[in-house]
Amino acid sequence: MEDWRLRRLWARTLVALALGIVAAVALWPSAAALVPGCPVREYLGLLCPGCGGTHAVVALLHGHLGEALRLNGLIVALLPFALWFAGESYRRAVKPGRFEWPKLPAVIVYGLATTGLIFAVIRNVAA
Repeated sequence: MEDWRLRRLWARTLVALALGIVAAVALWPSAAALVPGCPVREYLGLLCPGCGGTHAVVALLHGHLGEALRLNGLIVALLPFALWFAGESYRRAVKPGRFEWPKLPAVIVYGLATTGLIFAVIRNVAA
């Protein structure tokens, strides 16, 4: 099997798996109980930029935007970007030819890192 055909098969399999997980979480009211705790918070007692992110996504899947924003507003704000990145990566993976990850300008990468750091500091000072 050609390299891009195998890559396309893997990409489609991963999308099907992800959609299955999303559907199961959306239809299962107690799905949040399966989400593991954050090791940064558990061992250091600090809220990392991602703390509550998985719970926020579960809340969004259940239609609770306010709760999702309370759990982790940064993850909610960045979710459209993450979905774009996943979609663009999928589009590139199923195309024939050489695969390349979407490239982000350095200013965006540094901006996201800085935003995450500021978000974590504000969360921990306010908590």
